[in-house]
Amino acid sequence: KSLKNVLLITADVPNYNRIDGIEGLEPKEVIKIDHHPFEDNFGGIEWIDEGASSAAQMIALLLLISNYKISTNVAENLFLGIVSDSGRFVFPYTSVLTFQIVEALIERSGLQFTKTYQKLYERPIEEVRFNGYLCMNLNVSENGFGYIEIPNEIFKEYNVDIATASNLVNDFNFIKGVYVWTFITYDEKTEMYRANIRSNGPVINEVASKFGGGGHKFASGVRTKERKNIDGLLESLDDVCKEYKELLQKDN
Repeated sequence: KSLKNVLLITADVPNYNRIDGIEGLEPKEVIKIDHHPFEDNFGGIEWIDEGASSAAQMIALLLLISNYKISTNVAENLFLGIVSDSGRFVFPYTSVLTFQIVEALIERSGLQFTKTYQKLYERPIEEVRFNGYLCMNLNVSENGFGYIEIPNEIFKEYNVDIATASNLVNDFNFIKGVYVWTFITYDEKTEMYRANIRSNGPVINEVASKFGGGGHKFASGVRTKERKNIDGLLESLDDVCKEYKELLQKDN
């Protein structure tokens, strides 16, 4: 069933083909709120702030400067969005403003943030075991490129879904000698490959854009129906790691 003449508000997505759940939707107006580098003009109103840690930070700032009443539930969700997208305030786009917004959220809403952290990091045992599988099966090249292609039967075996892999990719951020890592999955319903890519140094969004994806310099993704794009992506990411490793060796 199609929905026509509606307002579509998108958050945290740089291009239209990466928006989930809009099949049959025919929006009359679009508002885009995003902190990724610009890729695709699909909104009548586009608010893009590449310096923000997260779309949640942008929305929180809008509410704060507009002097809206912020409920504890709203503050909690915005807080979790900021914490998760900033990697617990360690990713490069974390700024003084990020902390000021979090402070204002807490003061304005009375948020008990220490209790909120448990909701973010508490995991079912199936996900913990699946994370163990990822650790045991991550391939690492001599150039410092880590990758794993996860068969669909593994999701059934561990009783998790494809989205779980996306949620766990940031857990591999502190592996010594791994500069870039990616998780590859395949959705049989949409016949779509998905690559979640992260980096500890090499710029990866330029590589992702060559294969139909995009994102931040150090956190990007690719969705494609072409297997050759995945093969090309893996090869290109390994080349980027090789170049980065050689630069590090020259500096030392």
